[in-house]
Amino acid sequence: MLDMKLTLTKATLSAAIAVASLSAAQLHAADYTFSFAHVLIEETPNGQAALRFKEEVEEKSDGRIEINVLPAAQVGGDVEIIEQIQMGLVDIGIPPTATLGNFEPRMQILDLPFLIADYDTMVETLDGEVGREILDTLNGHNMYGVNFWGAGFRHITNNDRPIETPEDMDSIRMRTMQAPIIISTYENLGANATAMAFTEVYNGLQQGVVSGQENPLANIYTMRFHEVQDYLSLTNHAYHAYAAVMNQDSWDSLPEDLQAVMLEAFDNGRDTSRALTLQDEETIMEEIKDEIAINELTPEQRDAFIEASMPVHEEYEDIVTTELLHKVYDAVGIEY
Repeated sequence: MLDMKLTLTKATLSAAIAVASLSAAQLHAADYTFSFAHVLIEETPNGQAALRFKEEVEEKSDGRIEINVLPAAQVGGDVEIIEQIQMGLVDIGIPPTATLGNFEPRMQILDLPFLIADYDTMVETLDGEVGREILDTLNGHNMYGVNFWGAGFRHITNNDRPIETPEDMDSIRMRTMQAPIIISTYENLGANATAMAFTEVYNGLQQGVVSGQENPLANIYTMRFHEVQDYLSLTNHAYHAYAAVMNQDSWDSLPEDLQAVMLEAFDNGRDTSRALTLQDEETIMEEIKDEIAINELTPEQRDAFIEASMPVHEEYEDIVTTELLHKVYDAVGIEY
């Protein structure tokens, strides 16, 4: 009889705990649930920054906002993610600015070759007034541009030869982002540009569909591109900026106090992505130096690339508008 009473007591207690837990979960259910999709694996600086963004938003909103992070192209490539953000099927993303150029041409202005010379210039430009103006071009596309995350400067890898002069790019089959300005950049240098989704690049290189690609060091390393490439040329030809964007209706649905929570978390996500990128770049070079031949452009070689790239700036002046281009030139210190 005692055993039966103990059993009943335990069962009653377990049921009570279950009901209490259910009630607590219902009481603390999020008021807003947002999806955050990107194409990167979680080990990348921006993949880590997305997870920290989720943690901060959920903690500082006291559980009123829930963020579901969908990494590694679970819902498609960057183009598909942007389309889904516009339609409200995805709430948040960090697509490259170059890819956003398919939807708003002025967004690709930051991807003009050899536009931004160094890290400090990047920060001043992207986080300043002209950066805000570029983000605001998304307003008519049902997207709210928040800020710019980043993965460092892009470099060129390939299986043909070290890239030391513009002429070295001739006839190389380059994989590019699905972005007109990137395709134009390489075609201008004589390469054969092929647009390909980020998740397909490793196989494309391994199978010889393409023989080269461009990416920042963090992406080259985490995606193991150096395993299927012979040469890494440190060209620093463009800063790989990710625009943190949100579906406009999703953003507008939030009260001001929660918008403030989100904005702070977005800024911390930006700072985290950049800090982790710098930290990673210090170790990546050491990790891959015995697996791929590495060369760095001399100042004279860089000047030759800058001169060779100016036709792309001229081609895109009307597309990004002369007014905005001159504002960016002023910010980065380019004379015109």
